[in-house]
Amino acid sequence: MTATIALVDDDRNILTSVSIALQSEGFATRVYSDGEAALKALTENPADLAVLDIKMPRMDGMELLRRLREKSAMPVIFLTSKDDELDEALGLAMGADDYIAKPFSQRLLIARIRAILRRAELSARTGDEAEAEEALPERIVRGRLEMDPARHKVRWTGENVTLTVTEFMILESLAQRPGVVKSRDQLMDAAYTDDVYVDDRTIDSHIKRLRRKFRAVDGEFKAIETLYGVGYRFAEE
Repeated sequence: MTATIALVDDDRNILTSVSIALQSEGFATRVYSDGEAALKALTENPADLAVLDIKMPRMDGMELLRRLREKSAMPVIFLTSKDDELDEALGLAMGADDYIAKPFSQRLLIARIRAILRRAELSARTGDEAEAEEALPERIVRGRLEMDPARHKVRWTGENVTLTVTEFMILESLAQRPGVVKSRDQLMDAAYTDDVYVDDRTIDSHIKRLRRKFRAVDGEFKAIETLYGVGYRFAEE
């Protein structure tokens, strides 16, 4: 079935261009230029995924997400200002699934939408139905780290750690082969589609945020190591 994507942004140029790009990829779209209109429509008829701008008049993306979460677990991607870490931390705590900073690549947004929809589909399957339709990816356990790729769940020393899809894919790439150094290029390949260009410093930013999130539950977290001039590796403890 065709997935329906809701776009909520007060910038009509973004609404138009992203909607056209999504429709060309086979998605159905619904567009809203303010949070209040989106809240009413999405409460009555949720989409498969919503892309919300954080900075909107009348009702911003944070408030819209809070209100939606009262009645819906619909996946949400936030569009946010570059490096706005306060918004990211608050949004993830409220239940956002991923972030993309403006200005953004439409191809990157579409890649993230597809990844989140796949994970949402896998998480919704249970028992024999899941096994019959598709073999679920195996859990990864590395020392104090536990990762469940099918359900996008991460735990460290038994504590939940909330990651974006991009952060999850980078950590998964590192944790699959503890002790093996992964270059920035290899981590970009793991987290982004082949036709999406990102600066290699983007990986450094993701690693920084990963460490911060793990240190929030374990101040001594040191499992992600930097090898200067080479890349990163996961050190199983």
